[in-house]
Amino acid sequence: MFTLNALPFENQALEPHISEKTLSFHYGKHHQAYVDNLNKLVAGTESENLSLAEIIRQTAGQPDKAAIFNNAAQVHNHDFFWQSLAPTNSKKELSPEMSQAINEAFGSFENFREEFKNCAVSQFGSGWAWLVKDGDKLALLKTANADTAFLHGVKPLLVIDVWEHAYYLDYQNRRADFALALIDNLLNWDFAALNFQN
Repeated sequence: MFTLNALPFENQALEPHISEKTLSFHYGKHHQAYVDNLNKLVAGTESENLSLAEIIRQTAGQPDKAAIFNNAAQVHNHDFFWQSLAPTNSKKELSPEMSQAINEAFGSFENFREEFKNCAVSQFGSGWAWLVKDGDKLALLKTANADTAFLHGVKPLLVIDVWEHAYYLDYQNRRADFALALIDNLLNWDFAALNFQN
């Protein structure tokens, strides 16, 4: 039985960049629904006692298991998204290792900022924009719908949710503004550095 993981911050901690109202819908309604749906779908099946990652790997690319995959991957992606964010007023500094890796991969933080924004904006329809470790280098990856980065042979470090429910109440159709608000104010660089090292 899967449960909704607690948020790593208070509901209002991301304001003004993500409102408490958006967070309450996104986490309390959408994320909760994926957890509830997954539990219903795996009850009494061989998937019931597997981890999220195991379910995702076993159901990826299988049309008859698409509903299980979609809900399991969405639970996983949302768990990762919340960890990718840090409260508005928290200290967010890149470690020397992360700063060096960004400069090596993108030339500068400003270039990274622009490319990560473009990655989020250019994902057609719903999906995710990921900062990943590919071998020993950083890269960006877009995934559609419930697809998740670790299925592509890379290690996810941070993710931006670009499903409309993540931003529409606060930003309407301004996905670029939402992406930049997160990049400039909310990304959890300590989480990224931890993933980068492991």
